[in-house]
Amino acid sequence: MSGYTIVNLKEVEDQAPNFGLAPDFEARFARVALESELVGLTYQRLAPNLTVPWGHTHKTQEEVFLVLKGSVEVKVPDGIHELGPWDAIRVANDTPRGFRAGPEGVEMIAIGCPGGPGDAVNIENFWEE
Repeated sequence: MSGYTIVNLKEVEDQAPNFGLAPDFEARFARVALESELVGLTYQRLAPNLTVPWGHTHKTQEEVFLVLKGSVEVKVPDGIHELGPWDAIRVANDTPRGFRAGPEGVEMIAIGCPGGPGDAVNIENFWEE
């Protein structure tokens, strides 16, 4: 392994079909493709007004979500916050979070560390609470 790795995220396999939300949801997890030991990087696209039905926490991983295009509502314990282009939110590992795209949809990047496969803990019916 060299000291760097270059990856085009659009060439990383879309995992959204595994969640049953394709084609309205796109999720490209790039940790393995980047040969990263500590940092996770994910491209996410949600169709207009799509609510991801589950929320999640992590066992160890802190995350930052950066909105590239569109808007998204982020549900955290103290309420729902709307983010637009170039807004970012940092979420501690044990803080529940969930996402609902705005009327134009959203494209965002999630960055997390440490962690890795098996670190996420899903919360079913998160938006119904």
